[in-house]
Amino acid sequence: MGLLENKVGVVTGAGQGIGRAIALAFAAEGARVVVADFNREAGEETENLIQQQGGEACFAYGDVSDEASVKAMIDTVIERFGRLDIACNSAALSRGSGPIHEYSREIFDQTLEMCLTNTWLCMKYEVPAMLANGGGAIVNISSNASLRGQAFNTAYAAAKGGVNLLTKSSAAEYGGQGIRINAVSPGVIRTPGLEAYFEEQPKVAEGLKRAAVMNRLGEPEEIAQAVVFLCSDRASFITGQLLSVDGGSAVK
Repeated sequence: MGLLENKVGVVTGAGQGIGRAIALAFAAEGARVVVADFNREAGEETENLIQQQGGEACFAYGDVSDEASVKAMIDTVIERFGRLDIACNSAALSRGSGPIHEYSREIFDQTLEMCLTNTWLCMKYEVPAMLANGGGAIVNISSNASLRGQAFNTAYAAAKGGVNLLTKSSAAEYGGQGIRINAVSPGVIRTPGLEAYFEEQPKVAEGLKRAAVMNRLGEPEEIAQAVVFLCSDRASFITGQLLSVDGGSAVK
């Protein structure tokens, strides 16, 4: 019996990378999964991968920067499966980098919207669905950039710092009503986006590997397993926490 047997879950940003790994792990542990992404082709590919492995999943279009789209996404969960037990808010997008005095207001605002506001919007509709079902578990995906700052990546680091406090504050609000809310903070993870960056900047790869005391990159599946644990009943007394999954880079 899987850790998430008979649970219904939704994963945002599930079309690729960490989000896809989380959706696959949810299904492998017995959950019925709504795969949410604004890229229909990528999301449907994740849906098909789950079904090929014997899991149950459906795709739901989800532009998590748009409130109406988020509402429709959660409506799809309820219409298809009748309830919502677990959720992982993984979708995020950084719009730029560089010295803060060179950021445009538009880029700064977009990064906050796509990394922090979108997480709040998802929770705004996930929480009522879980309250109607007597409780649940939410995991937000943060970043190690939020732990000690990250030069030239200020907007993203600030947004993910906001995700951390959004997680802790909302955990305090809903813990007494049966909803546990935690966050996972990935280190440097081997995703398609990172691989493309390495192709452009090959010397950067070795430096990023050395950033972790384990001297390697993380894999999306390693983030997924942490999320599965926090969503499972094995984490039944854990809420309001930030779990770094980073090969020890935060302590180096």
